[in-house]
Amino acid sequence: MRLTIFWERMAEYFGAAYADSFARDHVMTELGGRTVHQALEAGWEAKDVWRAVCSAMDVPASLR
Repeated sequence: MRLTIFWERMAEYFGAAYADSFARDHVMTELGGRTVHQALEAGWEAKDVWRAVCSAMDVPASLR
């Protein structure tokens, strides 16, 4: 998954204004105690980060 697709999906689910705030502030156990931004910076694949977000936030299957 390309980062552009990842951020489009984040904006679609959380809304454009909240997606970046969530990604910067929400620490997730699914990401090893990292935020989305920290996981991406640490080299996690965007698809794996998206899967973790989907799991943690109960993203509906239609948006996965």
